[in-house]
Amino acid sequence: MVKTIKKLLLFSGDLLFLHLALLITLYIRYPYGNHLFDFLHHWPDFSIVFVIWLVVFYALDLYNLNFQTFDRKFIRLTLNAVLISSIFSVIFFYIVDQPTITPKTNLAIFIGIYTVLFILWRLSYKSYIVKVIPQINLAIIGKDKNAKTLIDELSKNPAGVYRLAMILQDTNNIDSLTENVQAKNIQVIVVCDDFGESERMENALFRCLSFKVDFINYPDFYELLTGKIPVEAIGQNWFLENLKAGQKNYYNAIKRGIDCVLAVLIFIGTSPLWILIGIAIKTTSKGPVFFRQVRFGKNEKEYKIIKFRTMRIDNNDGSPTEKNDLRITKLGTFLRRTRLDEIPQVLNVLSGDMSFIGPRPERPELIVELERHIPFYKTRLLIKPGLTGWDQISGSYHSPTLIDTMEKLQHDLFYLKHRSLSFDLSIALKTIATMLFHEGR
Repeated sequence: MVKTIKKLLLFSGDLLFLHLALLITLYIRYPYGNHLFDFLHHWPDFSIVFVIWLVVFYALDLYNLNFQTFDRKFIRLTLNAVLISSIFSVIFFYIVDQPTITPKTNLAIFIGIYTVLFILWRLSYKSYIVKVIPQINLAIIGKDKNAKTLIDELSKNPAGVYRLAMILQDTNNIDSLTENVQAKNIQVIVVCDDFGESERMENALFRCLSFKVDFINYPDFYELLTGKIPVEAIGQNWFLENLKAGQKNYYNAIKRGIDCVLAVLIFIGTSPLWILIGIAIKTTSKGPVFFRQVRFGKNEKEYKIIKFRTMRIDNNDGSPTEKNDLRITKLGTFLRRTRLDEIPQVLNVLSGDMSFIGPRPERPELIVELERHIPFYKTRLLIKPGLTGWDQISGSYHSPTLIDTMEKLQHDLFYLKHRSLSFDLSIALKTIATMLFHEGR
């Protein structure tokens, strides 16, 4: 309930300040005009702009209550949201709708004003308004690695939804759990470890039911906080309970239709780029224009991925790409950062081997090797690989090491569980932001 209220408050504030930004814009442009008439005249067209901004905010996770205002991630997402919203607003305003509003520079003034208002509003929310709504008192039971992981995650955002009000790490305190829960007004309990006292722990937790406490296991709460699945803490039952592949038939059909339409449009729209990029590659380094390599697709089906070549062929042993890899050409660096090297993969999408959104495709020999060390690694092959995905837009560089591969798998399993058209839209918008801000690799 607290989370819903906070998100509703954020949304209501964003909507209010969108209208206020329009009103201020009109006051600036027409200081002696009929402001009510001007507002009503502009509102129908700007209402679509408002929807665009709110959808982008949602898709880029700006209603995530775990973000700290003005931390690096929040600032980056805000800049991305403003840029993407502005681009879509301009497209609507000048191409799609062709509104009769003049001058159309009102849109530019509106964008500047609302950006300032949005930052001030979110700063005020985190600094003052959010304190009026109490945090959810949380108790963590356990002293193992999982408990420490949750404590570390919660410490990153002390002003978030949850307040760590109690940590139970001593078996002597199990019997007094009920009294402590009542005294500290605990609303959520996360059990990471029962200390080998399962019967005593179960009895103690059962006695807490009368206090209307929610009980969450470690994997579910970790997923809630991080957007990842803790691979080391789940078993086969997790997949049986969460994947529900039979319920995704309509989603899969619609997604395939969208993939085909987008692939055709992108192929036609970017065809001049293929020629220009091809000439640039041939004139700046030896070797073919395209890079082809075998990948594993859905259900371990082999196919050849196709990209624009970004590496030198001389002294290239074909090993996985590393950060700041010296084999990457100067042109290749640009192509990777802008994701232009990925364009030829629309052919893989059209053939049905890939989707636009899904786990990153991997080489067969790497998958076989990683499966030996990482549990459930091949489960990411239950769906088609994608040009972009939940891991690719996570903001972190992931090398081929086991630690980073585990991190990638955690993101892939989260997508596998939650994949939907709305989630795909969110990933697509974040990918656009990544391309615009050259954050790819």
